[in-house]
Amino acid sequence: MCGIIGIVGTVSVQERLIESLKRLEYRGYDSAGVAGFTKQGVERRRAAGKLKNLEAVLAKDPLRATVGIGHTRWATHGPPTEGNAHPHRAGRVTLVHNGIIENFAELKAALAARGRTFSTDTDTEVVAQLLDQELETKPPLEAFKATLDQLRGAFALVVMIDGEEGMILGARRGPPLVVGYGDGEMFLGSDALGLGPFTNRIAYLEDGDFVAIDHATARIFDDAGHPVERAVQTVAQSATLMEKGNYRHFMEKEIHDQPDACQHTLSAYIDPVSTRFAPPSGLDLSAFDRIQIVACGTASYAGQIARYAFERLAGLPCDVEVASEFRYREPAVGPKTLAVAVSQSGETADTLAALRWCKAQGLTTAALVNVHGSTMAREADLLLPTHAGPEIGVASTKAFTSQVAALTALAATAARQRGRIDAAEEARVARMLLEAPRLIAEANAAEDHIRTLAPELARARDVLYLGRGAMFPLALEGALKLKEISYIHAEGYAAGELKHGPIALIDEATPVIVIAPSDDLFEKTISNMSEVAARGGPIVLITDAEGARHAPEGARVIVGPTCDPLVAPLVYAPPIQLLAYYVAVQKGADVDQPRNLAKSVTVE
Repeated sequence: MCGIIGIVGTVSVQERLIESLKRLEYRGYDSAGVAGFTKQGVERRRAAGKLKNLEAVLAKDPLRATVGIGHTRWATHGPPTEGNAHPHRAGRVTLVHNGIIENFAELKAALAARGRTFSTDTDTEVVAQLLDQELETKPPLEAFKATLDQLRGAFALVVMIDGEEGMILGARRGPPLVVGYGDGEMFLGSDALGLGPFTNRIAYLEDGDFVAIDHATARIFDDAGHPVERAVQTVAQSATLMEKGNYRHFMEKEIHDQPDACQHTLSAYIDPVSTRFAPPSGLDLSAFDRIQIVACGTASYAGQIARYAFERLAGLPCDVEVASEFRYREPAVGPKTLAVAVSQSGETADTLAALRWCKAQGLTTAALVNVHGSTMAREADLLLPTHAGPEIGVASTKAFTSQVAALTALAATAARQRGRIDAAEEARVARMLLEAPRLIAEANAAEDHIRTLAPELARARDVLYLGRGAMFPLALEGALKLKEISYIHAEGYAAGELKHGPIALIDEATPVIVIAPSDDLFEKTISNMSEVAARGGPIVLITDAEGARHAPEGARVIVGPTCDPLVAPLVYAPPIQLLAYYVAVQKGADVDQPRNLAKSVTVE
């Protein structure tokens, strides 16, 4: 959601703003713009659509400045037009904004009553107008604080003020904002990745902080206006992680990154020499009688897969709930519940709110996140890291399998700590998980065959996914992937529920994707496939070599490696991702940045 960059620099800012915005494209956007202090005053360049449109504008009319701000907008208030694109301007104020101002209508009415006129449909312009009004009677920092105190909602702001050419202001309430420290120049950005080309020295603003940067330093204040220090960290961001290499899209690359991502993640949970589980932060899962996982979207499906492992392997009750509903129903929780928030970015608004609710109830909280300096990582009692590396494609792939890998390792840890398995079984399970990256690579080898199935599936209007056991949430994830990037309507169902309604949808034009390795539930799933075949439904079966021998006549079969059911969700994730990917490519969709979606949803 909305990428932000601000630079108080010493060289031309135009190219640097665009470079940073390209790194922030993964967050999702539908318009873009930049602004800077020039000899003629503040100038803006904006364009609807992709960054290439903004680059075309800049090629005709360059922005000659060394201090400037930039933005990729994901539309909330008002359509994605050039007029609604950021930066917005009112009087002395030029600003960019990520988030939602919940009381914008109230503020807009009050400002209009004082004679202020508005030229956009956005809530962002209200902030610019309000700050410009406060500047009539207050110096910049005081006016900024007075403006922030009147805003309700979740937002990050970066602001330029006429007459303050060597300063940029920033504020964070909800969505992340980081400060970058350079040599004679300073930066503000939505995340460390966006600042990667310029500096690896980063300070993360805390919720409620605001900041003023100039060429030399950053003055940071808490929400009460008191000066504070935020630790400066050195972050590692390899430029090669931002390159697609020989792949057509970041999503394709990230699907193939999964063996490494899972291996790196598992190394944080398993000692490969002793084949013993070594949980981060010294976590003792025997101290809890229940696990409560809260997450959104793909991360919630990772949690649902983990529930099977926690309950079957460790005998530890595990509930999984979408974070957007969790706290609103006032759930009953006990003091021995471990609340685990799962999020790639560690900034997902609903999941962060659920984490904070759990903390307020006195629960022990853990954040299973890929961004280790994120808000969730800092606020939770325990950090449970994944090590997928930056994920640029909006549709999650390697972050998902890394979450499943970490959660499965935690379930095995719980089994050992609770006495459900002995040392020999612990070692066997550890070895099995350590072999999963190799099996994931083998599953990717089905790519060429999967590509041949895409043209037929791309013609469908509706697709059903079926699975049993842990393959059921994987079916939900497969349907989500297809919806996200190909825009084909798809639904996932527990295979046993087929006769309880979904079978009414089966006909010759509705493909059914069945995820069914040959486990103890395979025979029952075969029965469900027979019901589909009897009604003329085209079947794509994703299974192993043994399962392929029992495929219904006429079914298209994708064969993956034979593996233990515990790691099957890891191994069979790549085929469903590749299937969605090649269908989307066949349809000519924007795979890495699908319409209406954002990588990190930082507002409710």
